[in-house]
Amino acid sequence: MDTSTRNQDGNQQILQAAASFKAFLLKNNTGNNVNLYDHLSRLLIKVMDVHPRNVVDEIEDMSRDVKRGLFEDKQITLRDLPQTTAAEMLAEQQCLLFSRPEETDQEVELMETALPNVSEIGFFLEQAGVGLGREEMQRVFLALKQLVESQALLHCRLWGKILGTESSYIVAEAEYREGEEEEEQVTEEEEEREAQENEMDPLPQSTYKPLPVLPKEAIGTGANKFVYYVCKEPGLPWVKLPSVSPAQITVARQIRKFFTGRLGTPVLSHPPFPGNEANYLRAQIARISAGTQVSPQGFLQAGEEEGDEEDETPRDSYEVNPDFEGIPVAEMAESLSTWVHHVQHILQQGRCTWMNMAVKPGEDSNEEGEAEEKEEEPDEPEPEVGPPLLTPLSQDAEIFNRPPWTSKISSTLTSQHAVAVLRSNLWPGAYAYACGKRFENIYVGWGLKYEGEGYSPPVPPLLQKEYPSGPDITEALDPSLEEEQTLKESLEEQQAAQEEREEEEENTDEEEEDDY
Repeated sequence: MDTSTRNQDGNQQILQAAASFKAFLLKNNTGNNVNLYDHLSRLLIKVMDVHPRNVVDEIEDMSRDVKRGLFEDKQITLRDLPQTTAAEMLAEQQCLLFSRPEETDQEVELMETALPNVSEIGFFLEQAGVGLGREEMQRVFLALKQLVESQALLHCRLWGKILGTESSYIVAEAEYREGEEEEEQVTEEEEEREAQENEMDPLPQSTYKPLPVLPKEAIGTGANKFVYYVCKEPGLPWVKLPSVSPAQITVARQIRKFFTGRLGTPVLSHPPFPGNEANYLRAQIARISAGTQVSPQGFLQAGEEEGDEEDETPRDSYEVNPDFEGIPVAEMAESLSTWVHHVQHILQQGRCTWMNMAVKPGEDSNEEGEAEEKEEEPDEPEPEVGPPLLTPLSQDAEIFNRPPWTSKISSTLTSQHAVAVLRSNLWPGAYAYACGKRFENIYVGWGLKYEGEGYSPPVPPLLQKEYPSGPDITEALDPSLEEEQTLKESLEEQQAAQEEREEEEENTDEEEEDDY
């Protein structure tokens, strides 16, 4: 009994030692989460599968391969995880702005250029408490330089920045080139060709004639005097905005929409806007420019080409006055009469120059009589006339019992080095500064006009009434067979009675003739 119990105790101790040793082998490494037990199991399985000749010499290499196989998938995924973010992609594109081509010479850059001095403008805007910041202004300056070089622009300036819900628009203003007018004419010729092709089609055409549409103003005049380019960030490609039409300006005055930052987004509104966000952006730029682009009085003057014959049409051109010596900053900060508008006012028609749409092309003018022409004369609308160019700001109307402009001086402590600052209350975000002969306009805002305390969208029109119903226009029910027979019999009786009456009248007439 003693030997058997001793053997059992020895076996139990061996099992306990083996279990404890196995538990020791199953302990995971804190670094790679792998235990020795599983590693030896995989290594022995690989030895049995491969059957190498020199197991003792190759066991170390096989152990290394087993460990490497565990981390091979993870290493592959770790290499694919790093992805370029939007900020890194933007930084790579902006690096091109700071690169200087080797072919350019320094003497060429020192010559007169179409670029404005954005650093100087940024300095004065910083004194006025507005602007985009030094770093962003420098990137914008390099982006404008890239635009001028790529598009060969004659003149370019920073118009401002319009904020959006997803991204913003940096707006650059430039003058039209001669080739762009030809492009617009080519598009009009293509439209005329398409209209002629439609006329040749044998399909029936509707006789409905819609109301006449106001044409766009000519390129380089009115609301289309300048061309505008936009980009989301400095370094991204510039996009040219299309010209604006009177219908787009008219509808833009009736709606109130935030910009999204995507030019191709449709504008969902009531009344419906004729175009996408790019057209809406161009319409808002035209409205803001017409109401907030100002300059010191006397800096600009009327052109010499304008004479007495052109007094009826609004003046749209000006030139720099070489005799302008500047206005004191304190006087410009106190009086609004020292500032003038140098952009034409947009009429209610959506154009800067009024057009009489009652005058139609004389297709059937010979057939109409003089009386009709006299009747049409009172119906002709009166021409609309807006304020002339270079009108002082003191003549601007108030908005909701609030002055349209707020002027101040940048610093009262060092007034000798201060600048006059002008802020628009009609278009929040529009600013102007002036110091001697230097002045500039900029807009940084959401592109929305001040509408008082709250905005209420226009009420949709009333529903049209149904056509009035009555016995004259209501469809009658079809008669039955019995009703048709009774109607037929009654008609026959009436006809027979009428024939008898006619015979009696004829007999009486004959008797009277016989008596005579």
